[in-house]
Amino acid sequence: MNEHFRRFNSGRANFFLVAFIALVLAGAVLKITASVVLPFIVAVLLAFVLDPIVRLLEKLKIPRVLAIILVIAGIGGGLYLAGLILFSSGKTILSRYPRYEKRFLEIYSWIAGLFGLPYDEHRTFVENLWGQLGFRNSIRDYTLSITNGFIEFLKSLVMVLLFMVFLLLESSHLEEKIALAFENRFSGKIRSIVDAIVDQVSRYLTIKFFVSLATGIFVALGLALLKVDFWLIWGIISFILNFIPTIGSLAAGAGVTLFALLQFWPHGWPVVGAFAVMLLVNFVIGNILEPQIQGENLGLSPFVVLVSLLAWGWLWGFTGLVIAVPMTVIIKIICEHVPILEPVAVLIGSYKDMQKYKKNKELLLSDQNSQSNEER
Repeated sequence: MNEHFRRFNSGRANFFLVAFIALVLAGAVLKITASVVLPFIVAVLLAFVLDPIVRLLEKLKIPRVLAIILVIAGIGGGLYLAGLILFSSGKTILSRYPRYEKRFLEIYSWIAGLFGLPYDEHRTFVENLWGQLGFRNSIRDYTLSITNGFIEFLKSLVMVLLFMVFLLLESSHLEEKIALAFENRFSGKIRSIVDAIVDQVSRYLTIKFFVSLATGIFVALGLALLKVDFWLIWGIISFILNFIPTIGSLAAGAGVTLFALLQFWPHGWPVVGAFAVMLLVNFVIGNILEPQIQGENLGLSPFVVLVSLLAWGWLWGFTGLVIAVPMTVIIKIICEHVPILEPVAVLIGSYKDMQKYKKNKELLLSDQNSQSNEER
């Protein structure tokens, strides 16, 4: 590391200054062009994960085009099944709403008494809230945002599927294109960068999928044993939110606990049980099993993971939170393979990753010293 500081000069300082300005401008461009760039990025990440499945089907003598169609059909079937579950659960929620009306009123009357809000026991829960400042506008804005968000989701989903199909079709010729485009001058380094990105990102997303699936299943089973309403919905929500490190588990746990409070009010033990299920499942799977399976291959600092969640979440909203870690891993891999950006890779890496980097530098320095001694 000292050798890096000795080689540091004003030229490198100017480079990092220009790089910082370019990074800010790139962030602004990504924010503005999110409607086009984000579906492409999601399609690329999904292509990393699905390409090994397509290659496996090819080994079974299935043509690549047919293999891609089968994979896309499987994804479509999964989305259709999830949509059916959510739609039927939504109908069930509406049909059971009168059961929760009394609980809503009891909780609201307690909150109204605590904060001095107006409350009329002869009016419904919605009618009581309707008179509060800004509630009517909030409901209207929230309804419009949900409608617009669903339409944008469908448009983005179609774009993601189209991008992903063409990327999977082109991926089989990627190495040949790289070698031809760069005439073997940088093709080796570019190929190593692409291979590292594909390996680590596909491994991370694959493991995260199965870990999130296990989290959703155990959460659903635990809540079903406690007779929490809509336990299947909460399992699906836990599955989705588990893709967001730390924050997702906290959000799912808070949602389940609040809903259990609503359902079982004023009884406290079922609420404690629901909270314990969320805490136990997320702790065991997220803090014990997942690190053992995932290992240290990502090499990211926990602080950098949190900062990346803030940055990518600000850029691309919920989708940015989900893909924050893979995008940061890609940046780290590129920095590792570009000599002038190696300090950035060290700064955003974990402590264990730093130790490995330090050992590699020491081995390289010792080899150089031994070669110089031999020449003498």
